[in-house]
Amino acid sequence: MTEYFFYAISLLKEMDKKDIYEHLAKIYLDASPKGNKSTTSRNNFLRLRFLVGGIAILFFVFATFFILRYKPKVKTEVALVINPNLVRINFHFDPAKKEVYSLDLDKLDLSKYRALAFEIWRSQFEDNVSLRVEVTNAFKETSEFYLKDIPHKPTFYKIPLVEFRKISDWTEMTSLAFIIEEWNTKDKRGVIFVDNVRFLR
Repeated sequence: MTEYFFYAISLLKEMDKKDIYEHLAKIYLDASPKGNKSTTSRNNFLRLRFLVGGIAILFFVFATFFILRYKPKVKTEVALVINPNLVRINFHFDPAKKEVYSLDLDKLDLSKYRALAFEIWRSQFEDNVSLRVEVTNAFKETSEFYLKDIPHKPTFYKIPLVEFRKISDWTEMTSLAFIIEEWNTKDKRGVIFVDNVRFLR
């Protein structure tokens, strides 16, 4: 069917404007006295309908071919959700020096995943808080990544796992922790919210 379609397109390209005008004039201006006027009108109407139908079919086939050929490819991400719930991390550094929220990964195999993702924000507008994200595997390897100046509004973060440079084996991961330390905050108390923690392929 594709071959017929391109053949029809090539024929349309070969017809110049003069040929089209002459064809339309023959349809509408055919005033031969030899023929019956009603029969001539009916034949003209059938020709016009055939022409319009043919053009409509060609347009539909061309549009379908174009959409199927050039439709954008949708990129999807496979997510392994660790905690879909909103987590509230309260910190009060008096006398504590750090606050830890830890997730047990139970020797989870993350070797086929490429990033850690979550939403995070702080409660106080005027505060200035940094957060340490830490992962540990069954072989006691621990690596961290720092998020500086946590925003006041919910913000999406995606950390490539290659940023945790001290982890050499991702097949048996034991824990994921979000840590707030006294030296990384402006105020001594506040709240950090973490939501929808997941790993992405």
